[in-house]
Amino acid sequence: MAYLYLFLAIVFEIVATSLLKVSDGFSKIWAAALSMLAYVACFYFLSVSMRTLPMGVIYAIWSGLGIVAICLIGFFVFGQRIGAIGAAGIALIIAGVVLLNLFGSPRA
Repeated sequence: MAYLYLFLAIVFEIVATSLLKVSDGFSKIWAAALSMLAYVACFYFLSVSMRTLPMGVIYAIWSGLGIVAICLIGFFVFGQRIGAIGAAGIALIIAGVVLLNLFGSPRA
């Protein structure tokens, strides 16, 4: 169940960050307000997942997958460029999350 909460935290973080971009520096109030609500939901689910999972593992998965997803959304939705070095960095983040889950700290 903790991984479900972590997954929800990641989804809400991705939605919140995307809406933050749409808010255009908080000039679009509806997007800014929805972004803040999504961040509240994100941190709620993140905190609930910390009841049973190791904090370091949670943070690595949450931040790593969030970074990868936001980079891909930036590329496909907002037309932002990633470049070869950025793509290599994304691959390293994914590898790090996988390695941490396979060989990292023991599961709670």
